Amino acid sequence: MRTLKLSRAFTLIEPGPVVLVTTRDRGRDNVMTISWTMVVDFTPVFAITTGAWNHSYAALRRTRECVLAIPTVDLLDTVVGIGTCSGADTDKFARFGLTPRRGRVVAAPLIAECVANVECRVIDMVKRHDIVVLQGVAAHVDPRRRERRTIHAIGDGTFVVDGRRLDRRKAMASKLPTGL
Repeated sequence: MRTLKLSRAFTLIEPGPVVLVTTRDRGRDNVMTISWTMVVDFTPVFAITTGAWNHSYAALRRTRECVLAIPTVDLLDTVVGIGTCSGADTDKFARFGLTPRRGRVVAAPLIAECVANVECRVIDMVKRHDIVVLQGVAAHVDPRRRERRTIHAIGDGTFVVDGRRLDRRKAMASKLPTGL
């Protein structure tokens, strides 16, 4: 093995799916790109890392809700574009041609172009590490969407795309929640 600079160790673990986080605050929709995500529990509880440097953070604090929209590889350039401009001065839905859809529970919009959307409520904010803990309250998938491969950021401007699904459910049955 060769030595990797410790400052790049995060690139070994970071490749979780990139998500688009939508908010609705004071009558205005916004969306930001987040690559630092984590599944916390099967219940479903999730965590994202963001802070005051992101325009959407104030909306998350105020409204205590959002949507995690899951983009696919065909949206990569849109995902990067969303992540490189600010909702403070840009209507990202208009600029990137995204279609907002009303959810069942929260005011933040779903994104019609995404393969899946999870409506969430903020249940905790861990200020020390800029972690926002989310409780999923409704989930939506688009079974008609042909492209289903998700995007995984390495953290250095490169991405990995999901490939073939490998099924080991039978071998892992004793560790999976009932009904999964």
